[in-house]
Amino acid sequence: MFIRVAFLACLALPAAAQTSVKVGQPWARATAPQQTVGGAYLTLTSPTPDRLIGASSPIAARTALHEMQMDGTTMRMRPTPEGLPLPPGQAVALTPGGYHLMLMDLKQPLVVGQTFPLQLRFDHAAPLDVVVTVGPIGARGPAMMHEHH
Repeated sequence: MFIRVAFLACLALPAAAQTSVKVGQPWARATAPQQTVGGAYLTLTSPTPDRLIGASSPIAARTALHEMQMDGTTMRMRPTPEGLPLPPGQAVALTPGGYHLMLMDLKQPLVVGQTFPLQLRFDHAAPLDVVVTVGPIGARGPAMMHEHH
């Protein structure tokens, strides 16, 4: 019986490894010295249907998934407590002006060139630890990380 269970467990290992969400280009914008809120951005690709349901970082008291939307000519930011769907095989970008991770009650300003840890949580995939690189205040994406303002 033990050999049968061990064999079945070995068959399940490759399937579990394939369900890992891939994370691309995690980055954040630098903050002003007294600013207590920041944003983190990245791209997620899941091989199976999943959902980003949360995140945390030691640099912030709270981290939440938010979405920026235009309401007429007014930009509004709304929390997304139900999470962000990750369709299988499709890259989902968290960007300024769209879905993003809000870092609230920052313990210190985010400084250009600094990195910080961020843990992502999903409905199905195991939590992922990523390292976020801080770019300039006005950066619109990771390509601008090396530009000086």
